[in-house]
Amino acid sequence: MAELLYRLGKFSARRAWVVIAAWTVVLAIAVGGFLVGFKGLTTSFDVPGTASGDVVAELEDELPEYSGGAGTVVFTTTDGSALTETQQAEISALIADRSDLVDVEDVVDPFEAQQQLDDQRQQVADGQTQLDDGQAQLDEGQAQLDAGAAQLDAGQAQLDAGQAQLDAAREQAVAAGAPTDELDAQQAQLDAQQAQIDAQRETLDAEQAKLDDGRDELAANTEQLELGTELLGYADDIRLVSEDGSTAIANVSFTVPRLELSEDAKQSVIDHFSEPVEGVSVSFSTDISQGVPELFGVGEAVGLVIAAIVLLVMLGSVIAASLPLVTAIFGVAVGILGSLAFSGVVDMASVTPMLAVMLGLAVGIDYSLFVVNRHRKQLLQGAEVVESIGLANGTSGNAVVFAGTTVIVALAALNITGIPFLGLMGTVGAVAVAVAVLISTTLTPALLGLLGMRILRRKVRAHLGEGNRHEPPVVTAMPTWRAVLTGIVAIVALLVVAIPALSMRVGLPDGSSEPHDSAAYEAFTVTEEQFVAGANSPLLVTAELPEGTTEDDVLPLQVDIASTIAEQDDVVAVAAVDVSDDRSLAVFQVIPAEGPNAASTEQLVRDLRALPPVNGDIALGVAGQAAINIDISEGLADVLPLYLVVVVGLSLLIMILVFRSLLVPIVATGGFILSLFATYGAIVAVFQWGWGADALGISTGPILSFLPVILVGILFGLAMDYQLFLATGMREAFVHGSPARLAVAQGLRAGRSVVVAAGLIMVSVFGGFIFSESTMIRSVGFGLAFGVLVDAFIVRMLLMPAIMHLLGRSAWWIPKWLDRIMPDVDVEGAALERRHHLVTAAGEADAAGPALVVTGTAGVPGADETAAPSTTH
Repeated sequence: MAELLYRLGKFSARRAWVVIAAWTVVLAIAVGGFLVGFKGLTTSFDVPGTASGDVVAELEDELPEYSGGAGTVVFTTTDGSALTETQQAEISALIADRSDLVDVEDVVDPFEAQQQLDDQRQQVADGQTQLDDGQAQLDEGQAQLDAGAAQLDAGQAQLDAGQAQLDAAREQAVAAGAPTDELDAQQAQLDAQQAQIDAQRETLDAEQAKLDDGRDELAANTEQLELGTELLGYADDIRLVSEDGSTAIANVSFTVPRLELSEDAKQSVIDHFSEPVEGVSVSFSTDISQGVPELFGVGEAVGLVIAAIVLLVMLGSVIAASLPLVTAIFGVAVGILGSLAFSGVVDMASVTPMLAVMLGLAVGIDYSLFVVNRHRKQLLQGAEVVESIGLANGTSGNAVVFAGTTVIVALAALNITGIPFLGLMGTVGAVAVAVAVLISTTLTPALLGLLGMRILRRKVRAHLGEGNRHEPPVVTAMPTWRAVLTGIVAIVALLVVAIPALSMRVGLPDGSSEPHDSAAYEAFTVTEEQFVAGANSPLLVTAELPEGTTEDDVLPLQVDIASTIAEQDDVVAVAAVDVSDDRSLAVFQVIPAEGPNAASTEQLVRDLRALPPVNGDIALGVAGQAAINIDISEGLADVLPLYLVVVVGLSLLIMILVFRSLLVPIVATGGFILSLFATYGAIVAVFQWGWGADALGISTGPILSFLPVILVGILFGLAMDYQLFLATGMREAFVHGSPARLAVAQGLRAGRSVVVAAGLIMVSVFGGFIFSESTMIRSVGFGLAFGVLVDAFIVRMLLMPAIMHLLGRSAWWIPKWLDRIMPDVDVEGAALERRHHLVTAAGEADAAGPALVVTGTAGVPGADETAAPSTTH
């Protein structure tokens, strides 16, 4: 590899315009692909196979109108007074005229909807009054029927008595042989009276039957009314217009699922409802207002300025300092535009290109710096330009390739998580790093070839070669007591900083974590103040109704389900929303007590999912933004251990190959784990606990759910970069005969300047993103900046040398059988330097020997300029 890079560096230097033209063509292709293929980015995230995803899929089949994305538009008066009729009319007109809205299924007029809710409550009250009146009428009619029945009973008794007397008289007359004609006439009168009583009784029975039917109907209506009253009572706290009338919420539902919601659709809603209504402020929930953040802002520019200052101090001239910046920006343009060209083929999250920009700038500057710095030092030793470029590319460039490989492996391994958006983030980030590696080993040598000796300042060129042969500074091994103290203090400090990580809660940003001057934050806070915090995070609960459910069965089942849900802790309201046509699926809206990222809301989702089937056979499902966030966060947390094992395992193999040691990779990995958890702790302290959040303009809340996973990959790769640049110098010094502990000090001295510069550059570039307009980007930028700061300056510069000192010779132990079967990757480029001399400008080999290297640092970019050259054997 070193020989290949050596030849590539010389070719690039000699054919500079060919290389530049080739990269220009690559950039043009990337631009063309972007113009043709860019179809926008999404601000949503998804983890396949989640419980909420299954619910949404079920809704798509049964009730598709509830499966699309949703958001809210909040209208509130600027002076806190009630919305006037004129203002309400203008808002309603905006809602009614929505022909210019994209992918919008419906917009609920809050005033009409609130009126309907109030009318329903009034209808319930009126219905109860009517039922009470009907009951009174039934009772009055029953009393009349009872009185008539009593009269008939009295008449019947008199008739029965008369009949008894007539029957006795007939018996006497028959016994005496008297005529019965008169008795027959009396019998006819009695029969007529009996017929009359029977007819009246039939009438009473018919009236009683009607009265009984009315009572049954009244009982049925009473039962329905009681069920309806109970069901409506569970939704009492659901409002679309605030109690004081100052605020109204318009619910917007889209025709496409949340993950497929385009920026055009959301922007059309913002543009439509931003039309001014005098005296009314308009804000939008995060589902609508959260757009794609700008790729480059003021904070990022400040970060680059700081990086430029570090480069200027490190390299000593404006031309040399500008070269890494130019190549890094060029590489970012190629990588980002090329990646965005595929946004029409795959759903690409908005944070994906931002992550690639961060990485592309940081590693692009650093990798180019390593090559430029090595070349510059060789020129100071009197090397010929093209030969120096070749050797710089074969030594420092070789280290860059291996360092970049660790980052690429860590990022590409995100695909094993099985989470599409996370794997795509890793892939795009890996592409950005790969482009940075290619740029630093091709375009950087080409530009160095064009610049020639101008990479050095004029004054330096005038005194070239002077002062390069002085005695090397005396380097001594650190005292063992200092190594012990340093190791203990560093480990304890990192563990203390990591303590807040024990209370980490993960989630996705909601309106409360947005910048305080944003529409999303205003919508969230106004909704929370005027309604209830849970109105910002309604849950959608589905219930699978039993097979054969009739229309009459629906209401009792809805009441049973709603009552079961309402019994759960932290449920403010439950509303029965709809039932599918085949009565197989019912949908309910549940308002939690707190916001979507509250611990109580998370627990409510878990409690609802853990409920046994209602009535023994009705299973519940939970969706909605809060549930989706929980599912995504849990899915990411589940894959973190697997990802950590895979990344660390692969990188350990690479480091064993590079360092030809077992303990050095273990020490490097252990240090990384300490710095990783310290970074987690700092993130929790700032973004969750709020320490220093006000100074940074940060709103507190749960930690971005995919941030812990992302940090593992990126920080591990970058940590191994610094480990590589320091440990290779230590190893070379040890191999060349220095005692193990002295070799640690020599390697640290040789590589510290470039590691310090590279670390400062990365911290400044990543730190610039802390001030991004996007909450997600802020946390990612802070995590990367703090992680690099801790790992580079505490773990690599303090802890790792201290432990290496304590290990002594055992640090470089490796089984002989393993040493024999491993290929010699020569990451330091020592073999390359033995084959190629540093040719002076006069064309002669340097008098010092076959190869000029900085003491103990062959192939290690960034050796101190004051170190004297020595001969490599």
